[in-house]
Amino acid sequence: MSGPETPPGDAGHAGDAGDAGRAGRAGRTGRAGLLELLRPRRTWGQLAGGLLCLLLGLAVVAQVKSTQQDTTFATARQDELVGILADLSQRSERLRGDLRELEETKAGLERDVQGETALREARDRATTYGLLAGTLPAEGPGIELVIDDPAAKVQAVHLLDALQELRDAGAEVIQVNEVRAGTATYFLDEAGGGVEMDGRPLRAPYRFLVIGDAHTMTTALNIPGGVIKTLRNAGAAATVLPRAAVEIRAVRPG
Repeated sequence: MSGPETPPGDAGHAGDAGDAGRAGRAGRTGRAGLLELLRPRRTWGQLAGGLLCLLLGLAVVAQVKSTQQDTTFATARQDELVGILADLSQRSERLRGDLRELEETKAGLERDVQGETALREARDRATTYGLLAGTLPAEGPGIELVIDDPAAKVQAVHLLDALQELRDAGAEVIQVNEVRAGTATYFLDEAGGGVEMDGRPLRAPYRFLVIGDAHTMTTALNIPGGVIKTLRNAGAAATVLPRAAVEIRAVRPG
């Protein structure tokens, strides 16, 4: 037995439909491949080439601008160029003049600084020598040493010992009563009593005004067997008073 036969007309239609489907798929596949071939591919070479093109374009633009600027002077008239050159020469001369003035000012300031330093040093030395010689008044911290002598027992040697002890303790300036002590100061006993200092008479109480370190000088005067002890043994009374400011106005003849 045989199955039902397909009409010839139907078989033909079925075959045509299958062929059309395959043709359609083949067409789509072909177009996709063509598009894939036509699509640009990005590679490192292409990127490098693009970058080089960009740099080349920037260089061309810069060259064009430079050429345009250069042509400003190339196209200028002769009188314009002469004017520009003269203006540049004047500016250069002004700058050189300013430079010379600045150099002269600098040299002057350096001379002034050196001169001021030398002058200051000279003044400092003159002040130091004046204080040592006793020709200048002075003021500073120190002590006041007062020696009372009710029995008139204090002699020149006692006052000289006090002066030397103060100097050894760092006294800078010393005045006894109204007489300024100097490097050649001396004491003498007077015939009728009393003491003479540098040819001028002194009367008790003997008052020493001293500029220097108060603690050091006080300690030196009060050491066992020192100036204070010797004065007390002689019947005198000695008092040491620290002073924040001691004014010495007496001066020696210049």
